[in-house]
Amino acid sequence: MKIYAILDLGYLSVESLASTATELCAGGAQLLQLRAKKHTEEEILQMAKAVQPICAGHGVPFIVNDYPRVAAMTNADGIHLGQDDGNLADARRDAGNCRLAGRSTHSIQQAEKARDEGADYIGFGPLYATATKPGRLAIGLGDVAEVQRRLSIPVYCIGGIDLQNLAEVVSAGAENVVIVSSLLQSNDITSYIKSADRILTGTN
Repeated sequence: MKIYAILDLGYLSVESLASTATELCAGGAQLLQLRAKKHTEEEILQMAKAVQPICAGHGVPFIVNDYPRVAAMTNADGIHLGQDDGNLADARRDAGNCRLAGRSTHSIQQAEKARDEGADYIGFGPLYATATKPGRLAIGLGDVAEVQRRLSIPVYCIGGIDLQNLAEVVSAGAENVVIVSSLLQSNDITSYIKSADRILTGTN
């Protein structure tokens, strides 16, 4: 099982971006995405230039959210699009043919559509209500096992996941998870990831 971490500027300052990226990569996150919804493309480019070498140094794939040109200009490993953020093939091309292209999905039907358009992985959620996506209804755990059964590409369950509910997410059939707010707001990111990994692998 993999932990996909997101550098979400809704929870981080620009000044703490590099140090947090280092902690996440060194701590055991297997993928790292940069998401900065309220910043300009130029600002995100500068952030990506700071984060990409950190990811590369740890061998962690670096994903850029929403901005294919930023991905191209920083040699990112991947691009991630929301459900309404355009054509995945166009984004992959504009991102310099990144080896990874992901799509956020909120139902089995959207997940299958993303697979059919060539997504290398999907985000599936939000499983629980989350302040990261205010106003979006939680989809619950009922379809987790089924979406895993139908898709051969990696499915990353996302949305309100933390150490308190992670075991039930795994029990519902999740094979990979995205953890955002609780991870970024923890006092010890490395310890948090290790705790999550023990739950994911059943060694806690």
